[in-house]
Amino acid sequence: MILLIIIGSDHTGIKLKKAIIDYLYKEHIDYADVSSEQNAVDDDYPDIARAVSLKVLQNTNNLGIVICGTGIGVSIACNKLRGIRAALCTDEYMAEFSRKHNNANVLCLGSRLKIAEDEEEMKNIVQAFIHNFYEGGRHDRRLSKIRDIENMNIEGR
Repeated sequence: MILLIIIGSDHTGIKLKKAIIDYLYKEHIDYADVSSEQNAVDDDYPDIARAVSLKVLQNTNNLGIVICGTGIGVSIACNKLRGIRAALCTDEYMAEFSRKHNNANVLCLGSRLKIAEDEEEMKNIVQAFIHNFYEGGRHDRRLSKIRDIENMNIEGR
């Protein structure tokens, strides 16, 4: 059961973030917005990614949604934190299987992508991410290998 959706965006994603928050509110899904409502160009995406990720890590039942222009920057930044499995998803299938197979806990979205113009499709991506759950089984072995990579020292050993 999901406890809380942690959401944040840089200045490029404010409109998309508001649409997703409207969806979460209508669906009675609890959320916390960790970013500003201001269109400030100095709200760097790594800071937003870090804020979302740290809150997601506070409770294993939390999920995150983080938005920048392409989704790539926030995906890279989120995945630097041990225990975060951030997935840049551009369709429902990717969102569904990022949860089922990869146990993703942060959904990354790009506000400047063509798909972001379709508000209904973006809601479908969010819905697929939120309402699917990790299958475990054969995927446990693979996630264990990802944790091993996270725990490697700087020399790559």
